[in-house]
Parts: sequence; structure tokens; C-alpha cells
Amino acid sequence: MSSVFARFEPRLQQAIVSRLGWSSLRPVQEQAGAALLDGCNAVVLAPTAGGKTEASMFPVLSGLIHDPPEGLAALYIAPIKALLNNQAERLGTYTEMVGFRRMVWHGDVGAHARKSFLKEPAELLMTTPESLEVMLVSERVDAAALFRDLRVVVIDEVHALAGSDRGAHLMSVIERLAQLSTHDVQRVGLSATVGNPDQILTWLQGTSAREGRVVDPPKVPGPRQLLVVHREDLERLAHDAAKLARGKKSLFFCQSRSTTEAVAEHMRRHGTTVFVHHSAVSKEERERAEERFHHGSDACIVATSTLELGIDVGDLDLVLQAEAPDTVGSFLQRMGRTGRRAGQAANTTFFCTSPDAVLQAMALIQLARQGWVESVEVNDRCWPVLVHQLLAMALASNGVTLHDAWAHLSSVPDFKGIHRGEFDRLIAWMLRDRSMLDLSGRLVLGPRAERRFGRRNFMELFAVFSSPQSYAVLTATSAPLGTLNQGFVDRLVEGVSCFLLGGRGWVVQRIDHNERTIQVQPAPRGRQPSWGGYLPQFLGFDICQAALAILTDSSEPSYLHPTALDVLHQVRDAFAGILEPRIGGIEVDEGEIRWWTFAGGKVNGTLRYALESIGGDWKVIPDNFLIKIRGEDLDLRTFERAVDELRDPEFWENAQLWDEVAEMLPTYRLSKFQPLMPPWVQREMVATYLLDVQGAWRWLAQASHGSLDRVPSALREQRPDEEHAAPAPVPFDPTPPEVVGKLPIRWIDTEADLARACQEIAQHDRIGLDVETTLRTRSLCLVQIATPEAVYLIDALRLADLDRLGPILMDEGIVKIIHNASFERSVLGAQGLEIHNVFDTLAASRARAPKAEGGHSLAVVCERELGITLDKRQQTSDWSRRPLSARQTAYAALDAEVLLGLGE
Repeated sequence: MSSVFARFEPRLQQAIVSRLGWSSLRPVQEQAGAALLDGCNAVVLAPTAGGKTEASMFPVLSGLIHDPPEGLAALYIAPIKALLNNQAERLGTYTEMVGFRRMVWHGDVGAHARKSFLKEPAELLMTTPESLEVMLVSERVDAAALFRDLRVVVIDEVHALAGSDRGAHLMSVIERLAQLSTHDVQRVGLSATVGNPDQILTWLQGTSAREGRVVDPPKVPGPRQLLVVHREDLERLAHDAAKLARGKKSLFFCQSRSTTEAVAEHMRRHGTTVFVHHSAVSKEERERAEERFHHGSDACIVATSTLELGIDVGDLDLVLQAEAPDTVGSFLQRMGRTGRRAGQAANTTFFCTSPDAVLQAMALIQLARQGWVESVEVNDRCWPVLVHQLLAMALASNGVTLHDAWAHLSSVPDFKGIHRGEFDRLIAWMLRDRSMLDLSGRLVLGPRAERRFGRRNFMELFAVFSSPQSYAVLTATSAPLGTLNQGFVDRLVEGVSCFLLGGRGWVVQRIDHNERTIQVQPAPRGRQPSWGGYLPQFLGFDICQAALAILTDSSEPSYLHPTALDVLHQVRDAFAGILEPRIGGIEVDEGEIRWWTFAGGKVNGTLRYALESIGGDWKVIPDNFLIKIRGEDLDLRTFERAVDELRDPEFWENAQLWDEVAEMLPTYRLSKFQPLMPPWVQREMVATYLLDVQGAWRWLAQASHGSLDRVPSALREQRPDEEHAAPAPVPFDPTPPEVVGKLPIRWIDTEADLARACQEIAQHDRIGLDVETTLRTRSLCLVQIATPEAVYLIDALRLADLDRLGPILMDEGIVKIIHNASFERSVLGAQGLEIHNVFDTLAASRARAPKAEGGHSLAVVCERELGITLDKRQQTSDWSRRPLSARQTAYAALDAEVLLGLGE
């Protein structure tokens, strides 16, 4: 045994040897044991079935033996109840063998077991984030007493939570628990696949002062068997999959519930023993499938991502995949379900029905072979959960003060990007909207929030997510089969309609709309149900770029079945002479241009709206690889002019344009708390989900010019001769600027400073006015006002109330000199501020010289009329950063100062 094993308490050492029969620890268990015994927070990485559970729990148990707790001391948190149930027996064994107890608490656990736990808490509690929230707000739970001795939190499948609303919710709950505990609560995240473990560790640490450590031992490459097959349709796909799976235990992953049902039905008709596992199949049916699958040797579970996480369904022979998952992480998680037996290779067979799916599967394999996995991006402006936690804290403590609410919320990593001024404006909105009330200085739930979430003793409030309206499907014996969404049920006819559920056909006998139930009986066949409500799913930039690399390469990977290799040859031939690596290319037809960006769905979606704003009546259709542009006046020259305009940074600062885009975006319901949010927050949420302005700008900066160079030679003579440089976004730069203004700069970030600044500004009859916003969310960060005596940089992220600026901006006796005033009017208008008596230097320049060379951007006009060079690269820097760099500060001040000269 290793030195780490020697550090375990003797009672645990003896149990590991005698009860488990272990003679050694795995490398991940060695390293994780050392990190946790040293008191570190940690992210522990290991493949599926690689021993992560023991790597975390053994040192936790050793610590509890060394210093016996008073009641609950450790939490094991999983993203889904099924994983808790799956791990319950294992963790029950580990706790029992050293004299401790474990308790599982989630929505399916009975009231008696909960009462017994609250009366005499077990040392280890296994639960979900939502169940923890219930404990914190329940009057029946003395949370302060229960969590007083909490020492460690272990989060399984942490990659499935980080970067999501549920992850933000969990972090907020953990921070609330940390306030109740007498310890600096140790945090441990377990994951099989994550591309940025250091960032996940930073997210996980929160307010903990412990040292952090990533445990990622070298992985010994095991044998892998991969195959990509092309089939023309689902029926043929299922037929061949059934032959491959015969006599073996297999998991067949599909990308949607409806595809799962169709594949299962086809396989069953070919004689395969099939079980179905997805979120609309009842819990009882899923558990029966798991149990019968455990004890079988010739069966297949057809599933969505519900079996992607670490739920143990026994030894598998095969993993099959219909089409391809959207991420490398999902692919590796799924493939990792095989190869656990000695001598067995991890394997995946992709069955693809389209060329795009073949290409996507190849891209996933190529990236995985390079060791690349997606990074989990933590959204530090997670508005839905911030609103949720405001309501939960107000409910849990009979009201919360504004100070206490901000003190807690500002400590959660997922809210760090929301500044105090924005938070206060949100509170002001919710008070006006009566979602919250201010009673003697404490925020409490208002009538609007109570009407929406007060049913069933506020149970609807406890979870971050809510399910769409659904109908329970019951057999003649009232056994639950699963659920169907309202939209699909509305099209069913009693005694006539048949549908698939659980891979079997059912005929509708009776629909009870009051009880929201459907009585069914078996039918020989059925149609695929649609569950609806899906949001668009985008492929990431790296996967799309990997697909482009495959198309511009000549290699023929050995994992391609001859049918897939034929597809690859056909696609490569179709793109011959059009594409080049990283850049892509374009095709020009009469009335249509196809811009092959391979930049991903969010970037292409952003470019769609930008192009439509320029082209007027152009119809732009994006997908992950391609942007199609159609229009009667469309030709190569007009397309090039449009792209040239997109290269101008000031295009992306056109507030009127992006306000119009925001109005055009689909009104997706991304959160059940959306109705309680002000319109500007709702627009930001939808825009963040659908658009990637920074990514589009980066793509244009590095690749758009090159893609135009791929125009076929017969069309090149139509191109203008001049070359256009594409400036790249500038990172944070602390070095001094080369060009600075002449006026002193005053930084304003307190109410008192703002009051004095407004008094001084009001003494002048001319001021230069500019603003800086975030490129991604267009949130106001800075207001710059120049007078002949000074430039005032007003920090809109620190100041809760900008109303003091109102009288100055509306004063008809003060001329506001602005370049492109529509932008400032829109941004400040969102704060309730109007601007009167404006001199627009953009409009003035266009009037003086309509056809001036170089156009009328602020940089060009300053160079032409004042002889001053503006370094506009700072325009696309991060204006939410505090403190600003020296270059940012100088740029922001000079941008306002030059306006005084242009306005003379």
C-alpha cells in the first residue's frame, strides 16, 4: 500500500483491505487522497469507472474518523436523482464499514425517512441542489443546526453543472451553507471530461480560503475501436444496429427523444430486446429497464443523454450512436461506458444518415485524438439564478436586507459580472413590478411573485427549472409509462391515434384534460411523438473548424466504413477549389452567395443579423457551417462591401441596429423567472444564448478577408483592387498609451463625486459625450463627459443611480457633442435618460463631405479634421474590467475630448 494509504485512519485501512479486498490504490486515488488530506479544495479528473468516487470519499471518511462529527459533516451532490440512487449502495457500504451512516434525500424519498434523518442526522447526506434549497427554506428544517458541522462537499459530474443555471444555483446554495457552518467548507468536484479544470476549480472554490489543487494523473491510453457508418434512413440504421448488437449488451445513444422511440421500435421489430431510457419515460419504466438490463446478456438500451452520466448499468459490450453528439465531452463520456473489462476496448460505432453527421462524427474523433475537450464557460452574469436566489432568500428568512442580499450574491462566481449599479436597478424594477416589496428595510416576496410561485407551498420556487405542461400516460392498470407534452396531446384523437413511448406502440383510449392523463392500450405500431419546446442547439467553433480541416485534408481515416468513406469523397469533391483551412470559402450563384465559414452556429447566427441589417431585403440563412445570402440585388461586389462594413468596429457599436436585432430575436423562454425580469435583462439573456458578437468579430478579424480570396478565378476580376486590413481585438494592456489628451481626467465612482462633477459640468454650454459598453451584452460600463476644463469618466458599473446626469443631458442650454448620437441615445435611454440639444459630428461630417475618402468613423474624421490619431483597437477591449488599463483610460478620455474640437 502507498504512503497515502498509510495516512488513512487505521479503521479505514482495515476496512479497505478486509471488506473490499483491495491491495493497492489507483493513481487518481493516491493523488486525490493527498490533496484532500492536505485540506485542499480539488477538482478530480479520471475516466468513467476510473475510481473517482473512492478517490474523494476515502479521505473524507478518514477525516471524519480522525475528528468525529456532531451529525451531518459531508455532502455528496449529484446532478440527477438516478445517479444518487445508483451510488447509494456503494456509499452506504463505505460509510457502514467504518461505523458511519449515509442518507439519500431527494423528491422521491418518503417523509418518514426525512423525519428520521432530521431527528438523528447521518454523517453523509446524498442529495441534489434542489433538495438542498428545500432544506434551506423549509420551516421544518433547522438549517443552522443541521449544517453547523458541515466540513466537505463532494460534487459528482461537476462538468454537468458548471456553466449552467443549475451550477450557479448550486454555488449560491453552497455559499449559503458555508455561512451556517463553523468550518471553511472543503469543495471537491469529480469529472471525467473537462477542458479547463483550473477554471472549474476557481469557480468551485468560491469564498473558500483553502488552497486549490487539480488532480489529473497521466492517463494510460487504452485500446479504442471506432467506426463511422453511413446509412440512408433510420429504418436501415436500426436494422444494421440490431444485427451488430445481437448477442451483446449495448447502449444506443440518440440525439432526441423522438429518434430514440423510432429507433427502438425498428430494432424491436428486428428481434432485439430493447429498453428505452429518456426523460419522458416514467421513473418506474426507466428503473425496470436498468434492472432487467443488468441481468441480461442480449439487450440494448436506446437512450438520450440520460445515461451519459455515471449511472452504472453493468458491463457493456458496445456503445452505438445515431448521428453524432454535439460535443467531444459527450462522445468521450458515452464511449467511456465500455472498455471496463480486462482485454476489452472502449468502442463507439456511429450510424449517420447524412453527410453532415459523418463529418461531425469525424470532427469529434479527430479532436478527441488530439486530447482536446470543450472548456466549460462559467456565465458570470447568470440573471435567472440571481433572481431565483433573491426570492429564495426573501422566503427563507422572512425577508432579506438589500445589504445582506448583495453581500451574498456578489460572492457567487456566477454573479461576479453583475455590478452593484445593475443589481440596484434590478431591485428597483422588481419593486415597481411588485415582484418584491420593501417592508421596513427588508425585501419580501411581492404579490406578483406569490401568484406565480406560491402554489403547493412554494414548491415551484425551489427548483431553477420548471417542466412544460405534460400529460401522464397510463396503461389500463394505471401503471405509468411516461409523459407527453401538451402540444402533441392536442393532436391526438381518442380511439384512433397511436404513438410510440418506451419503444412500443400505444393506442389512445381516453384523454382526461382535467387530470392531465392519457389511458392507453398496446398497439402494433405508432408514430413518433414530438415533445416540442426545443431551443436551437449550436455546434461549437472548434468542432466546425475540425470539420473544415477534414474537408481540406486528403487523409482517409481507418475508422471510416466504406459507406462513410464514399460520403467523405463526395463532399470533398463538391468543395474542390472552394475551401481552404481555417478560412473556408464562398460560392457565388445568381441571386445567392454561400459563405462557408465553418465558424459555428452562434457566430453564423450573429453574422446573419449583421448582414441582414446591411443588405436590407437580403434573406440570410445560417447553420453551423454555412451562411446563405439571397437577394435580387446580391452580387459579389455588394457582398464584399457588406463584409467591409462588418470589419469596421463602429458597426458593432451601432446601438440602434442591435436594439432592432434584440427586438427580432425569438422570445424563447429560457427561465421560468423571465417574467419577473426587466426587458433589458430578458433581451440580454436571449442575446447571450443566440448571439456571439465577440466571436463574430474575431472571425471577421482573422478569416473573412481570406475567405473572399477563395472566389473562383472567373469572378475575381469583379473584386475591388484595394486591400482591407482586419483589426484584431486587443487584450487587456497595462502599458502607457502613446497618444493622450490634454485635459485632466477625473474618475467618478461615488455618489458624492458624481454630485460634484454634475455641478462642474453644468457650468459649461458645450460638452463632449461618449459611452462604452460591453460588446457581448451591450451593458453600460462608462460614461465619458468632456468639458473645456476636464474629462469625467463616470463608472456606470459602480454607481447605482445615474439620474443626476438627467438634468444636464436634457438641458437645452448645453450642447451635447456626440459622434453617432443614436448609440448614446439608445444606451442612456435604457437607463431612463434622455438627451436634448445634440450636435452629431457623424451627421455633420457626412453633410460636409458626403463622398469623403475613408468614410466617417470617429477615427477617420479626427485624423482628417483635427490631425489626431485615435487608437480604436481599445474600442473592442473589455470595458467591464476594473481597474481599466492605462490605454483604456486614455482612449476613453480622448474619445470624449476630441468631440469638443469637432463641435467647433
